[in-house]
Amino acid sequence: MSILVTSPCPESTVEELGIKNWPIWTCEATSFDWSYDNKETCLLLEGEVTVTPEGGQPVKFGAGDLVIFPEGMNCRWDVHQAVRKHYRFGD
Repeated sequence: MSILVTSPCPESTVEELGIKNWPIWTCEATSFDWSYDNKETCLLLEGEVTVTPEGGQPVKFGAGDLVIFPEGMNCRWDVHQAVRKHYRFGD
């Protein structure tokens, strides 16, 4: 299972997917384990994060990056700088 990162996310993709209409999630600097029941697509507006998939290599991303997490992935989130992101679950 791999995390896909588009860095930086082109404005054309933001408009095409309607990202600015998606909900916003925020999180202070912290660490936590997470499991994805559905695919998640998100655009980081602020922050810096390293996500380490179970049995995989750490993936670092930050503001301006479009990130896709696969359904069924278990991982560890390490939030280095407070995060603010648009997100959508499912396809």
